[in-house]
Amino acid sequence: MWSDLFLLPFLTGLGLALVLPVLGCFLRLRDEWLAALAYAHVAAAGALLALVSSLAPALGGMAAAALAGVGKRLLARRLAGGAAFALLLLGGWAVAVLLAANQPLAERLGHSLFDGQLYFSGTAQLALVAPWVFFAGLALAILSRHLLLARVYPDYFSARHLRAWPVVFGFDLVAALTLALATMTMGVMGGFALVFVPAWIAFRRARSWRSGLVLAAMIGLVGYVAAFLLALGMDQPFGPVLALLLIAVGLIIA
Repeated sequence: MWSDLFLLPFLTGLGLALVLPVLGCFLRLRDEWLAALAYAHVAAAGALLALVSSLAPALGGMAAAALAGVGKRLLARRLAGGAAFALLLLGGWAVAVLLAANQPLAERLGHSLFDGQLYFSGTAQLALVAPWVFFAGLALAILSRHLLLARVYPDYFSARHLRAWPVVFGFDLVAALTLALATMTMGVMGGFALVFVPAWIAFRRARSWRSGLVLAAMIGLVGYVAAFLLALGMDQPFGPVLALLLIAVGLIIA
C-alpha cells in the first residue's frame, strides 16, 4: 500500500473522493445528476479520440467534457426534462464503444475507463488532479451562494439586475472538467458512484445544506478508502468494488 505503485493512485483518487460528493450535492440540487453520467461518457469518448489521434487522452477527455458543458446550455434551451444529458450520454457512449471496438490502440484504454482501474494512475495524473481538486473546491465555495439563490429564489438575479448565466456557465464547466478527470482516473461508473450515492444519502438524512455537504464528503472519503483497500486486498477492479460498497452503505443509511 505504501509503495509508490499504489500510493500514487490512492492519493490521486483521494482528492476526487472529497470533491465529487460535494459536486454531486449541487447537481442533485439542480436536478442535473444525470449530467454526471453524460459528462463522464463524453470525456471517455474524447480521451479515446485523442488517443487514436496521437494526443494526450487526459487533454482530449477534458476538452470533450468542456465542450459538452458549453453545448449543454444550447441543447437545454430546446430540449426539456433532462433530454440534453440523455443525448450527450448516448452519443458519448456510442462513440467510445465504436472506437474501442475498431481501434486496437483504444481497446485497452476503453476497458480501463469503463472498468475503473484506478491503479494505473501515476505521477502525471496526480500532478493534474491535485491542483484541479483545490480549484474546483474553491470554485464551488464561491459559486455556492449564487447557485442556491438561483434554485430557491430565481427572481433574485432579475430583482437586483444581475445576470445568472455566468454562475451557471461557470458551474457547468467546473462540473464537466471535474468529472472528466474522475473518468480518466477511476473510470466512468466509479466517478458516478461518488457523485450520486453520497449526495443521495445526504439529501435524505442531513438537516441542513452545510451538514449535507459535510456528510456527503465524509461518506465519499470513507467509502473511497475502504473500497481502495478492499479492492487491493482482493485483487479486484476498483470501480465495481467502490460502486457495490457505496450501494450497500446507501441502502443501510438512506
